[in-house]
Amino acid sequence: MRPAATLPRVPGPRRTAPGHRGDLVALAVEAVLLAAAVAVGLVLNRRGVGLHADAAPLYAVWRPHAGWGTPLAVLVAVVVLGPGLAWARTARWGPLLAAGWLAAVAWTLSLALVDGWSAGLARRLTAQAEYLHEVPGVADIPRMLAGFTDRILDFQPDSWSTHTAGHPPGALLVFVWLDRIGLGGGAAAALCCVLVGATAAVSVPVTLRALGAAEAARAVLPFLVLLPGAVWLGASGDAVFTGVVAAGLALLAVRGPVAALAGGVLLGFALHLSYGFVLVGALAVAVLALRRDRRRAALLAATAGVAGVTALFVLAGFRWWEGYDRVVERYYQGWAADRPYAYWVWANLAALLLSAGPVLGPALRRTALAARAAWRSSGSVRGGPLGDRVPDRPDAGLGGAVRLGRRWVARVAALGPTVLPPAAAALAVAAADLSGMSKAEVERIWLPFAVWLLVAAAHLPAPTRRWWLAAQALTALTVNHLLFTVS
Repeated sequence: MRPAATLPRVPGPRRTAPGHRGDLVALAVEAVLLAAAVAVGLVLNRRGVGLHADAAPLYAVWRPHAGWGTPLAVLVAVVVLGPGLAWARTARWGPLLAAGWLAAVAWTLSLALVDGWSAGLARRLTAQAEYLHEVPGVADIPRMLAGFTDRILDFQPDSWSTHTAGHPPGALLVFVWLDRIGLGGGAAAALCCVLVGATAAVSVPVTLRALGAAEAARAVLPFLVLLPGAVWLGASGDAVFTGVVAAGLALLAVRGPVAALAGGVLLGFALHLSYGFVLVGALAVAVLALRRDRRRAALLAATAGVAGVTALFVLAGFRWWEGYDRVVERYYQGWAADRPYAYWVWANLAALLLSAGPVLGPALRRTALAARAAWRSSGSVRGGPLGDRVPDRPDAGLGGAVRLGRRWVARVAALGPTVLPPAAAALAVAAADLSGMSKAEVERIWLPFAVWLLVAAAHLPAPTRRWWLAAQALTALTVNHLLFTVS
């Protein structure tokens, strides 16, 4: 190993966080992307192209309005931007998490109530396309699971409704279980979605703190509270999905194999909430790589949890891979056959910007700079601070290959908990986007990834965070008051 004196110097803040000009350039790029998506969407809709989104790139309709949730939402934003932001830096951890969850619930509910109690919450999940439409017909859960795949394709007498058919049966099970415990109906289901979705504002900071980034956890929490995507968390099934995925990843990060097993169980269930959550594997690998102890034990426990949940569904008669094959066919039986890939493959990113907020571009830019600096400072895999030179000749044997692999894992982990999770989330979003299986409606579908993209906000200079947070709140208020969003 080289002497300490020869180790490469870690670049300081001036190198990893240059002036604000780059942030403004990133913001300008976002503005151009959004303007282009709106303008092209208007033209295509007027020409009768099958976007099936009146307010493209969002799945919404233009309807400027206000409601009695308007002053409540403004009040929540003012409190978070004022005393809340300062308190987040100094508060005790437990009370901070509790306050963060309550504030996220208040923010989500107030945005929903801009549309009124009925349209914003009580009737939001009662449409024919929603899961609640199918709940009364599920008298026998084992029978439903065994025959679930047969009802995915459209144009059958007993075809599932759109959202139920487009997801594994776990999504429908959530609302069936709520009904069985007395929380049936649109209002109760919507409130449960809000309460579960708001837990992401707790789970993400818990993950960061467990991985050794306590200050970053405090910095990111207000951005998760005033998440613009809360417009869609209240209320949709994707709120539940977001909460479950975030909690599963948080359990992977905390110490102990029991927690990792529980995290695996939650992530295994998440696989049966949405087929797209196979991409959560990238986030799970990132979290496990960042653990500072017993990575192998955590990996085995988490894998056992995922395998156990999958086995239970298989024994009940539902096979994930068979359901996915049918879903692809059902997908192109509907609007996906009309929606042009050439528009949505880039307009999806504009929709994501409105869900994650304008902070996304500048935060990811600074994260990329931090990642580059950390990668360079970690040295070469073949030598440097990560250890002695590893033979790379063909005759080095299996042991050499294993040592080389470990050094690569160590070097990637050296990027840190404020770089790897948003990088993994960005990779998942890119894969979903390029697949063509996410054309439109990603402002809610990608929420489970958006909350991890916002981890990048930890790289913003502290003096600028209040302004970026204000921009986040303003984005949510603007979208919610100009458009009537649908799920």
